[in-house]
Parts: sequence; structure tokens; C-alpha cells
Amino acid sequence: MHQVFYTDKAREDLKRLEMQIAKRIIKKIYFFSLQKDPLSFAKRINNIELGQYRFRIGDYRALFDIDQKQQVHILSILRIKHRKDIYDL
Repeated sequence: MHQVFYTDKAREDLKRLEMQIAKRIIKKIYFFSLQKDPLSFAKRINNIELGQYRFRIGDYRALFDIDQKQQVHILSILRIKHRKDIYDL
């Protein structure tokens, strides 16, 4: 299992969502963290200012970084937004 860390902005993003959607996103991120290779479910982001990777969770995207050694031990969830809003940050 990989550790998951939510930034303050990601926590704020979750609080702004409907409870049912937020629970689904948290549950899916937890599922990804249990996988041997969570990056197999992720896509690399071209604009690294937003983060290194993103998970697609329905119409929502969770942007995240991995630890410094490029080995997935810690998933740092940076932002969680609807797909139409996430890349305009």
C-alpha cells in the first residue's frame, strides 16, 4: 500500500463537492493506493506546474505528484476538480 497525502487545496476541493461525489473520489484514490503500480491507472500531465500525473475518476481529475525518487511510495494529491475546470488553475 502506498501512502496518500492530501494538500490543503485538495481538501478544500473535496469539501466543495457533494458528499456522495467526494466519498466516491476518496474511495477510488484509496483503491489506487492499494495497487502495486498506481501509475498504471494514471496519465502524465504536460504542464508540470499543475502536477506530474492525474487520476481520472468519472468526470473528475485528481492531480498528484510522486516522491522524489520517482518511486511511488507517497501519492501527494494536489487538486481535485471537475474535468472542465482542472486544467485552468
